[in-house]
Amino acid sequence: MTRKESIQPTRRRLLLSGGSLAVLTTLAACDKVLPTRFNGVDITGASYATDFRLTDADGRERTLADFKGKAVMMFFGFTQCPDVCPTALVRAAEIRKLLGSDGERLQVIFVTVDPERDSPVVLKAYTQAFDPSFIGLYGDMQRTSETAKDFKVFYRKVPTGSSYTMDHSAFSYVFDPKGKIRIVLRHEQSAQECAEDLRKILRSA
Repeated sequence: MTRKESIQPTRRRLLLSGGSLAVLTTLAACDKVLPTRFNGVDITGASYATDFRLTDADGRERTLADFKGKAVMMFFGFTQCPDVCPTALVRAAEIRKLLGSDGERLQVIFVTVDPERDSPVVLKAYTQAFDPSFIGLYGDMQRTSETAKDFKVFYRKVPTGSSYTMDHSAFSYVFDPKGKIRIVLRHEQSAQECAEDLRKILRSA
């Protein structure tokens, strides 16, 4: 994708199957041309991914308003994911380090698409293993489905013998400190590229 394309209405369909990358989504960018250019996909002004209402591992209901003043990076996955989720969260931890003192102004949120197995205790242990500041959020089956739909996130249960795994989208949403959706970070982007985008968002706040 060219930098010019990143500020035009954009459609992307990617699929995660088994252990490979997959995203199924429609990304719509704002018609207004902005001076800021990102490595990720600019979706400033999008009418979706505007808020959420989920529960954290301590039983508190959380919405985007709870994180005003911080940039929020939000990823959907599940704790038993063999590769995509750990890779995304390792990268998120590296991004915080690359931001230096500005890393304190970044909140990473992991939303489970597997609430059947990802209990609050499991979620908390999993997210904090990557960084103590990371927050895991969950909902019941209906709330999970509604939130994924609101964020244009794809996920599905895939039977594996007597158990199952989950196919799911592999991108991260970024909100600015005012709670406005700004960009989508692709799974293949480096931590350095992501940190560059986050610095721009934090400095423009």
